[in-house]
Amino acid sequence: MIKINENFLKLQENYLFSDVNKRVEEYLSLNPNADLIKMGIGDVTRPIPKTVIEAIKTATDELGDSKTFRGYGPEQGYDFLRNSIVENEYKNLEIKADEIFVSDGAKCDTANIVELFDKDIKIAITDPVYPVYLDSNVMYGRTGEYNIETGKYDGVIYMQATEDNKFVPLPEELEEIPDLIYICSPNNPTGIAMNKSDLKKWVKFAKNNCSIILFDAAYEAFIETKDVPHSIYEIEGAKEVAIEFKSYSKTAGFTGLRCAYTVVPKELQVNLNKGKERSEEIVSLNKLWNRRSTTKFNGVSYIIQRGAEAIYSEEGRKEVEQNIRYYKENAIIIKEGLKKAGITAYGGADSPYIWMKTPNNKKSWDYFDILLNKYNIVGTPGVGFGPSGEGYFRLTAFGDREKTIEAMKRMSL
Repeated sequence: MIKINENFLKLQENYLFSDVNKRVEEYLSLNPNADLIKMGIGDVTRPIPKTVIEAIKTATDELGDSKTFRGYGPEQGYDFLRNSIVENEYKNLEIKADEIFVSDGAKCDTANIVELFDKDIKIAITDPVYPVYLDSNVMYGRTGEYNIETGKYDGVIYMQATEDNKFVPLPEELEEIPDLIYICSPNNPTGIAMNKSDLKKWVKFAKNNCSIILFDAAYEAFIETKDVPHSIYEIEGAKEVAIEFKSYSKTAGFTGLRCAYTVVPKELQVNLNKGKERSEEIVSLNKLWNRRSTTKFNGVSYIIQRGAEAIYSEEGRKEVEQNIRYYKENAIIIKEGLKKAGITAYGGADSPYIWMKTPNNKKSWDYFDILLNKYNIVGTPGVGFGPSGEGYFRLTAFGDREKTIEAMKRMSL
């Protein structure tokens, strides 16, 4: 008799952003002429840089010529892109090309990476948190049941990111030791980034407790603060305890093209546990991830990887930086607009996300309805990212400039 993976039944009925879309669609069905401004889902709006488009066109033409046609590519990514990543993203950090794994998205990789680890390990996530970290572990059977009263899953360590700790949880706040630690910096949804001192504490903690850090740096291109690392490998010893995820989605507008990469250093090795005894046998996570990739993934398309490579050209860099500057200016407009409206807000300095307190301590979903019905603005309820997000709301700076300005005008009335 066929059986399903009952861990899927532990998941909440709707994925956060699907729930947002459903409510918006219902509203539009009743108000088809509504002038909605969408500041919820973090999707980019600026066109793909011209240099990238030209590289994609050239690569496409190559596939139409028998002399330059390519079929299956290497599952880990073409050398031309992996070498470009090393040269441009990890210069002086001693990351090697065979430690880079090109993929179709950081979201996919942060979910799939859980396959490398035993089901019975303890995970720690920030609260609030990007939903895929938690949901992928629920699917894998690494959590208990969902507690509707607390808004938490049993068996998960929730690291609160609140005003009290300036939205930066630190190891000394932990009441138990996790095996796997999720850190997103700059953070989604709070928009807050960890400085070097913060990350040094986490790397030291991981080394002392044989833990592994999953470091999501998808928004590192937005960092301006000098003391905020663009890579966890800027911290000494991090290559022994951390896997890093980076993406071209928000950096270069690849949300629709799909290209990212994961870094698994060869220094990252784990002692096998046999029964209750720890053996002397060492396993390389780089080797395991490579094996997983060659088995379950056929690689990102050649034309998309050529597009990603073009980002590192002189002109490509200029175009990417121009787009990022555009979004960061939007973030400033949002922060200033919220301040004018008397609303407390965080983030936006090193991130495209603004984390605002709901006026008059409104519940997150109640405020969603107010913004939608009164102002025709769509955002993301903070509680959708975890119980500590209740009373907060996330707005993104990825929208059109005129619409961003208009949204702030509406909210200041």
